[in-house]
Amino acid sequence: MRLGVLDQSPIISGHTPAQAVAETVALAAAADRLGYARYWLAEHHAVAALADPCPEILLARIASVTERIRVGTGGVLLPYYSALKVAEVFRMLEALFPGRIDLGIGRAPGGDALTAQAVSRGHYTFAEDFPQQVRDLVGFLDARLPSDHPFAAVKAMPAGAGAPEIWLLGSSDYSGGLAALLGLRFAFAHFITAQGGDAVMQAYKSEFLPSAREDEPRALLCVFALCAPTGAEAERLAAAIDLRRLHMALGVDAPVPTCEEAAARAYTEREAAYIRSQRARVVLGDPDTVRARLLALADQYGADELMVLTITGDYASRRRSYELIAEAFGLGR
Repeated sequence: MRLGVLDQSPIISGHTPAQAVAETVALAAAADRLGYARYWLAEHHAVAALADPCPEILLARIASVTERIRVGTGGVLLPYYSALKVAEVFRMLEALFPGRIDLGIGRAPGGDALTAQAVSRGHYTFAEDFPQQVRDLVGFLDARLPSDHPFAAVKAMPAGAGAPEIWLLGSSDYSGGLAALLGLRFAFAHFITAQGGDAVMQAYKSEFLPSAREDEPRALLCVFALCAPTGAEAERLAAAIDLRRLHMALGVDAPVPTCEEAAARAYTEREAAYIRSQRARVVLGDPDTVRARLLALADQYGADELMVLTITGDYASRRRSYELIAEAFGLGR
């Protein structure tokens, strides 16, 4: 089972965004050494807990400090951008790091409604044109725009034989259906939606139409996982993400809490019930427990690959979680 990393570049309380970005670079180098197959970077805007609004820039830095691992986006929020410009950026990245670039595409705003309008100069369309944008992006990347397309004569540079892998990202049936229709790879975000994703992925595989890019469906499952030497330690570390998710539900825009901040927080009965309800989106425990649960999810979903997202209340335990998972899966052997 191929295993990858999704990094949202978390800003932990008491640290600066610049420190969060530096931790991402260090973690990517570690993931390369540990034997992970992919390292993806997420795009978020004006979120106090997440440091990366431009994964395509950070991707170049990550690729330059790694040697083997594929690097990509999880993902570029396409409704904000010109399909041609995204194609040019990723053709340049492919030219710089041939055979190692992934282009994951999402349609969510990655922030609140006001920020979405600011990023799009007041023209955010709420992804109404997303299917056509994806078609255009693929056409520009592969020099395969239909002859009657208004921009058929426009060529994305730098031209060349190689091109990034394209993945459509989603947490509902929308992107899965579009990926099947267009013959593209599909990644499902279990860390966002823990129920119903197995049906979405099965529908994607059964409805997949082969394309010039892909002969058969390829599905990736991204799971929030937290691994520690013992289950008790994993539970202690999970308190920080419990409080982070409560902050999101309450509209509190703050950095990721430390474990100490989370331990000091008193919860109402309603808040505690909400936290318990969100645990379905988390796999946590000792290495054997996490490995078994991740493999069970991969089997349930029919996933060809797994990707792990880990956030804790300190950067050392986050890195240690990835190390323990790599060891449990025998990566790098």
